[in-house]
Amino acid sequence: MKSLKIIIFIIFASALILPKFFIAAQSDLADICEIGNIEKNCDILGASQCRQLLEKCDGYYKDEASRISQDLGKTEKEKQTLNGKISSLRNQIKNLEYQIYQSNLMIGDLGVQIKDTESSIDKTSLHIEDIKNKLSSVIIKINEQDYRSLVEIMFSEGLSDFFDNLVAYGFLNSETKTLLGEIKSLKNSLETQKHSLDNNKQDLEDQVSLQTIQKNQSSSLKSQQEYYLKLTEEQYQQQLKEKQDIETAAAKIRSRLFELIGVAQGGIEFGKAVEIAQFVERTTGVRAAFVLSILAQESMRYGQIGANVGQCYLKNTGTGDGIRIQSGANSSRTMNPTRDVPVFLKIIEELNSAKNLVRDPFGTPISCWIPAYSYGKPYGWGGAMGPAQFIPSTWVRYDDRISSITGISADPWDIKDSFLAAGIYLKDLGAESNEFKAAMKYFSGSSWTWSEEQSYGNPVIQRAKQYQKEIDLLSKS
Repeated sequence: MKSLKIIIFIIFASALILPKFFIAAQSDLADICEIGNIEKNCDILGASQCRQLLEKCDGYYKDEASRISQDLGKTEKEKQTLNGKISSLRNQIKNLEYQIYQSNLMIGDLGVQIKDTESSIDKTSLHIEDIKNKLSSVIIKINEQDYRSLVEIMFSEGLSDFFDNLVAYGFLNSETKTLLGEIKSLKNSLETQKHSLDNNKQDLEDQVSLQTIQKNQSSSLKSQQEYYLKLTEEQYQQQLKEKQDIETAAAKIRSRLFELIGVAQGGIEFGKAVEIAQFVERTTGVRAAFVLSILAQESMRYGQIGANVGQCYLKNTGTGDGIRIQSGANSSRTMNPTRDVPVFLKIIEELNSAKNLVRDPFGTPISCWIPAYSYGKPYGWGGAMGPAQFIPSTWVRYDDRISSITGISADPWDIKDSFLAAGIYLKDLGAESNEFKAAMKYFSGSSWTWSEEQSYGNPVIQRAKQYQKEIDLLSKS
């Protein structure tokens, strides 16, 4: 009776704690999904409820990452717009500076022309004054002659000289008047030219003043835009940091979720495989049924995915030859000796060190070479590793990405790591938009034959359809 009361009390306490927690999880996931809080709550909750919480938080961080990505996209567009405006203003300022420079050169040239014209006017004025003075002398002389009687002039100069002087004075008077008129006309022309030059110079100076105002306005606007760009860049960097923080937290959540999916070494039953594939789908976006079908095609044996990880051992690192595990018979072209063997040895060495393993590279199953010939010559190699059947040189392009999600060193023979590697690789191959094409690239690269479509691509797609039906049934049950 006492133990029954204790059980009732625990159930009652759980009923009080858990609903409150899950209500809070809906209203304030930002606080609850902090890694420290998750660990505390998972210590209280059972494995199933901890997993529910982690899945909630995984979804929350995905939504947050999507929101931040959208914000980053908007901010990036704002940066591009501001950079475009600043670039346009910079060009505008340069153009105005060039125009001001040209105008100032023209003003300087006009200034020189004005000075030359003023100098010419001054010289002309002096010339006019000189002629006026000479003309005055002539006029005075004529006036003096006017006061003398005709008889005096004739007797003092003689009749011949009288007439010569009379003609000379008349001619001088006429020539002087003509010259004086021409010089006055020249002076008027020079003064008109100077006035025109002054006007042109004033117009250019006004233009330079306007251009300077425009340049200052553009510079001010450019400074303002640069200020906004700085603020936008700070906002962008803040958003980047927030995105990085979210990705870090999401990676820890995914790692914790991955830990909760307990899988023994070797093949796994369908229900557990679905759990892993659904985790891969949430992480990569590649459909769980398709991932399952690829892994089944690669490593299904006796109805278990991941049971067949290869039937050969590597024996000769120089040639890449090996032996068949079952019979011990020699197997040529087991692994490419230059492309894959050194990488394969390094993968095992690093895993042994990181995970305290004693895996023997010459006793680790890998795929055998499937005999293929072209014009009588063999081509292709074996050497694929683990349930996902990655060749070593391909695996090393993905192990860091896997480790960033799981938080531990990626192992091609680990069933969960293999699922995740396949999902990431299939995503890179475009599986979200074209599963058949991604499947064929997974199997044979960028080109494939009709027979390979029949033996690999079509079975993968058909099996994925069946798996999807089974997954749908599991989700309803």
